[in-house]
Amino acid sequence: MTAEAAARVGVSHTARFSPAWVAERLQGAVLHVAVISLTVAWMVPAAGLLISSFRHFTDINQSGWWTALAPPYNFTLENYVQVLQSSNMGQSLFNSFMITIPATLIPVTIAAFAAYAFAWMKFPGRDWIFLALVGLLAVPLQLSFIPVLKVFVSIGLVVQNWGFVGVWLAHTGYGLPFSIYLLANFFRALPSDLFESAEIDGAGTLTVFFRIVLPLSVPAIASLVIFQFLWIWNDLLVALIYVGGTKSVAPLTVTLANLTNSLGQGYNLLTAAAFISMLVPLIVFLSLQRYFVRGILAGSVKG
Repeated sequence: MTAEAAARVGVSHTARFSPAWVAERLQGAVLHVAVISLTVAWMVPAAGLLISSFRHFTDINQSGWWTALAPPYNFTLENYVQVLQSSNMGQSLFNSFMITIPATLIPVTIAAFAAYAFAWMKFPGRDWIFLALVGLLAVPLQLSFIPVLKVFVSIGLVVQNWGFVGVWLAHTGYGLPFSIYLLANFFRALPSDLFESAEIDGAGTLTVFFRIVLPLSVPAIASLVIFQFLWIWNDLLVALIYVGGTKSVAPLTVTLANLTNSLGQGYNLLTAAAFISMLVPLIVFLSLQRYFVRGILAGSVKG
């Protein structure tokens, strides 16, 4: 090795262990530890709920859930069997799907068309209308419960006559402002050259929307679907107002709230019922999580 090469190795070695390099590595290590700690902190309650749902009632009363991780293992499926057979959970699960799926697809579909209009079409009052929609995000939805419910009752739009149509429309109205805002910001970040080229080629508005905008907006739409689905699936207040607590039409959240009152001493059954309600959102989120971060960050920075 020549003297010059040795000098370069020495300089590189010195720079590698310089105070700036050590500070950068230390900062990265602290960040990783913080993220891992927060992740574990969020996962511990879910893990405790899952383990408790497979334990006997006497075991739950005598020891903490973490003791079940050591032998002898004494897990059982009896809690799930009893909950599904005796508490109308099967019908409630079906009702939750019947409410959540249409109430997710309807606002997302309407918001996609509206966001495209706000982002790339010119019409009188566009900016003011969009500003009004953004302002609706700050309005508490509780203010609309009594007026909207009175309108539904006056026109006969109740569960007994129209099924879940009323709650679909309510969730659509509550979800549209945020949906339009999120998608409009994403659509504005799309390259304008695409639209100019499509216009030169003679593509119409619907062709541009279905052939260009929607395929490029899958991350944002998937993120919106996650938000809307989780919000509606976990909703209790809106469902209780517009659907009620009748067993035949009650969604999962209403049934769980009733079980809390009737099974106050049956903690083992409540844990099983709660984990059933968590399972579907977990599946939806994990199946679409690769689009989630991309969709949230999209539109925040152009380029």
